[in-house]
Amino acid sequence: MQNTTLCYIEQNASYLMLHRIKKEHDINKDKWIGIGGHCEEGESPEDCVAREVQEETGLTLTGMRYCGIVTFVSDSCEGEYMHLFHSDSFTGTLKDCDEGTLEWVPVAKLNDLEHWKGDEIFLDLIGRRVPFFSLKLVYSGSELKQAILNGKQLAV
Repeated sequence: MQNTTLCYIEQNASYLMLHRIKKEHDINKDKWIGIGGHCEEGESPEDCVAREVQEETGLTLTGMRYCGIVTFVSDSCEGEYMHLFHSDSFTGTLKDCDEGTLEWVPVAKLNDLEHWKGDEIFLDLIGRRVPFFSLKLVYSGSELKQAILNGKQLAV
């Protein structure tokens, strides 16, 4: 299992989302996701998310909330522990991203975008400012088969 981070940067009731359209062999191809990436050796999740946000967006986080961890299990790729963050505190100017297109998307429109089905669960938790949570998402291909929140099975 690899460690990754995702940050949902908020401004004016919108999240900065990345439309992953630039890499050909990408498990997230054509999907809209938060900003983040893989943790490097010796990095904490906080170190990683700060670095990834800076690299992908040009923004510098000046504050963040560690929201939860997602155990992502798939039959088509390596599993991940995804460390989820939210921030509405940053400086800098948005730049072009080499992994896709960045766009501010109103929170109310997020579920209208192409995304992983399990994202709806954790985006709701982040949006409601639920205290730290643990969510396990099990996929077959891109189909969500199982979701377990804090040890309790959810309907999928």
